[in-house]
Order: sequence, then structure tokens, then C-alpha cells
Amino acid sequence: MDWISTAINGALLGGLYGLFGLGLALVFGVMRIVNLSHGEFIVMGAFLGVFLVAAMPQVPPWLMIVPVVVAGYAAGWLLQAGVVNLAVRTGDHLTPLLLTFGLSVVLRNGMVELFGADSRAIDGGRLTSAGFDLFGLHLGVYPLVVLALSIVLFVGVQRVVRHTEFGRVLRATADSPQVARLMGVAPERVFRQVMGLSIAFAAGAGFLLAMRSSFTPFSGVERLLIAFEVVIIGGLGSFWGALLGGILLGMAQLLGQKYDSNAGALYAHLLFVVSLVLLPRGLAGERR
Repeated sequence: MDWISTAINGALLGGLYGLFGLGLALVFGVMRIVNLSHGEFIVMGAFLGVFLVAAMPQVPPWLMIVPVVVAGYAAGWLLQAGVVNLAVRTGDHLTPLLLTFGLSVVLRNGMVELFGADSRAIDGGRLTSAGFDLFGLHLGVYPLVVLALSIVLFVGVQRVVRHTEFGRVLRATADSPQVARLMGVAPERVFRQVMGLSIAFAAGAGFLLAMRSSFTPFSGVERLLIAFEVVIIGGLGSFWGALLGGILLGMAQLLGQKYDSNAGALYAHLLFVVSLVLLPRGLAGERR
């Protein structure tokens, strides 16, 4: 029964891991670039949540995710408009990669300078401490809420991309920005919206992380690694695959820790390596 409980809690943790990768998958799917500063924006969302909760103690902590997500969208929009669009115009895929890598270093060291290296967390109150028993298993309310939110967001993004006018514009721009421009679409505008959504998802995931565990300015590297693994395991171009990849990573991590208490995230990373060998295109990636 303990192993079953561990596997279920791993799947619940995987809902948060899936959210780490959602924005990264969106940016890569539309813009064909990897944002190496994605992890730092997750941590910045967590820090913003900490300060907002402390500044407005009369407001339920979980409500603060709304301004965090809005601020994340604004930051992503400005990042794309002011910096990344210029790099994309060069036509060299290495330029945005190096640019976002440099940005990640600057943001990480800036957070250390401003906030120090001490760990922080958000006290979510009764929401994060509540739990219940089901068929002999003890489950936390907060992890279930996070998994449900993750599923809702993945379903929403999938439906928007596949069944709306905005989604058709996204797909057309991803396939060929030049042809989309001939049809009256401004790729730069689409890219700004996509980066805004990506960073909004990242900031929201950071807020949820801070309500679950502690973090430091250095936590971004690990979150970026998890987000990258989620996208690769799930398969490039598949949002459903990314959610499943996150769930599998969460299960592998907690089951590995139960088997070996010193393992940390070792077994999750091993799952990533094995998936590259057995399924190089991911669980639900494009088949050619």
C-alpha cells in the first residue's frame, strides 16, 4: 500500500512538473527556440508571490496567483518585444539560445543580490495542510488541486491551439512565418503573445511551487531541467505528451526516493535518458 500511495503522490507532483514544461513547449512549438531563462522566470514568479502574500495578509494566499500570472505575461511580452524578436530576426537559431542563457545568468545573480540566497516559501494555510483518506491512502488536497489545475490548463491550451482562430494563426506562424506574413499576420505580434503566455505559465508554476516547498534564487536551473525533460519525454509538439511526461517524472522521482532515500531526482533523470533511447521522438511527438 505504501508503494501505491507513493506512486499516486508522484503523479500529483507530476501535475506541477507538467506546468513547468507547458510554457517551454508553447514557445518551442511556435517560435522554434528554447528559452534557457525559463527556470529563472519560474523562480521570479515564486518570489513575487512571497512578497504579495506578505504585503496583503488579509487576502487568501492562493488568490495572489492572479497578479503573479498577469505580471508574468507582461514580463514575457516585454522580453519578446524588446530583446528576443531582435534575435529571431537574425535567422540564426543559436542567437536566441545564447541570449536567453545570458539572461538566465543575469536574472539568477540579480535575485541573489536583491533577495539573498536564503530559502523562501509561501504559507498556504489550510489549503496546503489539508488532506483526506481514500481507500486506505492519505492524499493531500493541495496536490490534487494543482493536478486538476494542470489538466484544465493543458486541455485549454490544446483546445485553443486546435480549435480557435488564434490557434490557427499560431499554427500558421509556426509552420512558416514568411507565408503567414503574406496572409496579413504579423509574426512579431504573435511571438510577443506566445512569450507572454509562456512566462505567465512559468510564473504561475513558480507560485504553486512556493506554496508546496521552499526555493532559492538557484532553483531555476533544476526547474529548467525538469521543464526540458517534460517536453522531450512528452514529445515535441504535443501538450498532452508534456502533461504525461510530467506525471511520469514525478512518479519516477518519488518511487526512486522511496527505494533509495538518497536518490533525490536521480531516477527521474534516468527515466529521461531511457526515454531518449527507447522513444527519441517522445511519447506523443510527431511521427515522420
